[in-house]
Amino acid sequence: MGRVMVITSGKGGVGKSTVTAGLGAALGRRGKKVLLIDGDAGLRNLDILLGVAHELVFDIYDVLVGNCEPIKAIYQCPDEENLYLMPAPQSEENRVTPELMTKLIKGLSDYYDYVLVDCPGGMDSGFKAAIAAAQAALIVITPDAVCIRDADIIRTRLVKEGMKNVRLVINRFSLRALDNNRIPNLDYIIDATGVRLMGVVPEDEEIPRSSARGHIAGCKGYASLAFDRLAARLEGEKILIPKKIGEN
Repeated sequence: MGRVMVITSGKGGVGKSTVTAGLGAALGRRGKKVLLIDGDAGLRNLDILLGVAHELVFDIYDVLVGNCEPIKAIYQCPDEENLYLMPAPQSEENRVTPELMTKLIKGLSDYYDYVLVDCPGGMDSGFKAAIAAAQAALIVITPDAVCIRDADIIRTRLVKEGMKNVRLVINRFSLRALDNNRIPNLDYIIDATGVRLMGVVPEDEEIPRSSARGHIAGCKGYASLAFDRLAARLEGEKILIPKKIGEN
């Protein structure tokens, strides 16, 4: 049975889907078979980031209501041998219940080394479904006051729901902004969120360029290196956080 992890945040716009795609691709490069599940009904975007939007016929809701077998709603990502996507429903009305999500993931996880669930922002029913079958959680934040506060709230909620393995990923970190005192340092962020740091992803202009091409998984740059380090840590390797995180 593969490891099931939810990638979550207290608010939208922090790059949660980017982290999901980048981490999934990095694990795939390590020879792991990875399934990404987009849990954001009505606002799905992993299909666009991964270049499979034009192929979509079925999604997770079709599987759960019996319109198709699971394999028909799973799409291999272009140029990524080990990376697959099960997209979210187009309509918010077709949200998945926690019970059905748990049942589905338990069946699928036998065929993958990792199942990464891209959680919608906030803590409504979509959040409950996304975390239902997860064994671990990554909270993604950007280094600003609102996200830092929200991360502490999300951590408290995850612990209340029984999640014991919760880690933090700081996205869009900029050394230039840190040097100019526009963002707090890493120690402050860790203390304020109360979450153990798993990785730091630097601000990287290659991310929006790759996203626009639908090839976020194949992005090359500082962010890609950060995803590789994050994947290595998930695999149990002791990889230190670099002293200089990117050039920004």
